[in-house]
Amino acid sequence: MTSLFFRLLPAFPLVAAMSAVQAGGDDTAGATPAFTATVTLGSQYVSRGMRQSWGRPALQAGLDYAHPSGWSFGTWASTVSDRFIEGGRVEWDLYGGYAGTLGPLDVSLSIMHYRYPGARIEASGTRYDYTELVPGLGFKSFYAKYYRTVSRDFFGIANARGTGYLDIGVNHDLGGGVTLNLHAGDGRVAGPGNAMWGWRDAKAGATKGFDSGWSIAAAYTRAWGATDAYDRYTTGVPRADGAIAYSNPAKGTFAVSVARSF
Repeated sequence: MTSLFFRLLPAFPLVAAMSAVQAGGDDTAGATPAFTATVTLGSQYVSRGMRQSWGRPALQAGLDYAHPSGWSFGTWASTVSDRFIEGGRVEWDLYGGYAGTLGPLDVSLSIMHYRYPGARIEASGTRYDYTELVPGLGFKSFYAKYYRTVSRDFFGIANARGTGYLDIGVNHDLGGGVTLNLHAGDGRVAGPGNAMWGWRDAKAGATKGFDSGWSIAAAYTRAWGATDAYDRYTTGVPRADGAIAYSNPAKGTFAVSVARSF
């Protein structure tokens, strides 16, 4: 089966600076220019309802810069499973954008580039690297973002420019440092014969922040494929014992993470 996966930012809160850009917020306005580093250990890496680390723990790290004018940029990386991404062990993201306000609305525009060093579909030679343009709107704790693929290929799928992912949700402050995280997504893969990879997903979780820079997060996620393409997913590459690993990355799963920001 052709390998496929979709990265959603954030699966868990990653970094304060880029969260503002992606959600359409203007949290950096009036602030001092600052770098923020974040290290996260998760029970698994779940993104857009899919289990990118094949249900295993993931180590993640990010570095972000936010300017008072609203501009920000950064980089983020996570371990991934080569059973899900053929030849890949690491995801490395580069991103930048602008966030501001328009009346009562938060507005943003960012560009995301995803790299998977060494990963490619052996049968076709297609690499997993791709780029998305992401406009966003926010109102109080509600947000909407649209990820539009502008590169030729999309995560190992050739000729998929125009793939879109709509992300809507709410990050509501419950008080006491606790934030309720709700999300629903709809993804449609562009290109001839690629519609079979379409999916929808949902997430419900919460994040608890501490003054020391530590935070913990927990969430339940679930995805639904447009077809049965995900039911027995595999890269087709044998394991060390010669067997081929199958799994359903879209099935419901619960994940927790702990993070430290500096």
